[in-house]
Amino acid sequence: MRLNLAAAGVCILAGCSAPTSPSAAIAAGPLPVGSAPPIAVLGTENFYADLLGQVGGARVSATSLLNDPNADPHAFESSPQAAVLVADARLVIVNGLGYDGFMDKLLAASPNPDRVVINVQQLLGAADGANAHIWYDPATMPAVAAQVAAALAAIDPTNAFYFKAREALYGASLQPVAAKIAEMKTRFGGSPVAFTEPVAGYLATAIGLQVLTPEGFQKSIEDGTDPAPADVAGESDLLTGKKVKVLIYNSQVTSPITSQMHDLAVANGIPVVGVAETIPAAYSAYVSWQLGQLNQLEQALSASS
Repeated sequence: MRLNLAAAGVCILAGCSAPTSPSAAIAAGPLPVGSAPPIAVLGTENFYADLLGQVGGARVSATSLLNDPNADPHAFESSPQAAVLVADARLVIVNGLGYDGFMDKLLAASPNPDRVVINVQQLLGAADGANAHIWYDPATMPAVAAQVAAALAAIDPTNAFYFKAREALYGASLQPVAAKIAEMKTRFGGSPVAFTEPVAGYLATAIGLQVLTPEGFQKSIEDGTDPAPADVAGESDLLTGKKVKVLIYNSQVTSPITSQMHDLAVANGIPVVGVAETIPAAYSAYVSWQLGQLNQLEQALSASS
């Protein structure tokens, strides 16, 4: 599915799925100094824009490019509107790992020596070819938040204390996610599951789930190619043989073969848990989104235990 910003518009955090306050604690945080215009910041994906809004608070105006829950992020096509947003941004977050490679051209088209670009792949030291969905790793967002607070402090030094305080509040808001993962690891570590593709791979690792889906199947689906017949047969056997407790399904990017596996799981009484690549409209922010998905996974694993 093609993502057309000209038609769909661009997500501005004040009025869409990633508001400035994920919790009352952050909303009740310190106040900034001065009355300068907000700093234009851009998170290529809406969960990074959400983070920018949380840490930057009233001192930033945060936007994102990848925010349509019904669109395939891999099929992004730029637009003049997107180019303007990139050109105006003083701070930009890109995911890296080839996930948002289109940003290389957009950034190069509007060079700005004062612009700060945070590449999350580089920040984490992730090797090329690693699973690109690094926002599902519980360690990612705290590391990005610390880098954002430091970058904003360099841009607006008089509010360094403000950004640091909000970073701490944002980190505290992530604790329920970490606690839920730890609880689920104790209860469900070692449980066999299947994927359609490795969107939630880092999360599954953190919980200690055993992913039985053939790697070739996952890779082909992620790359948008047809999996080998042997891999399709292997995935099907996991479901018809009831060898897994849950099918973790990319609900945002589907294909005939993933829909087939979804239906096969349902027909064999295996719970299906959808995961997405951007914050869906049903959730207000990254934290509520991750907790919502974890709760659904917990319920599915409990039902099949």
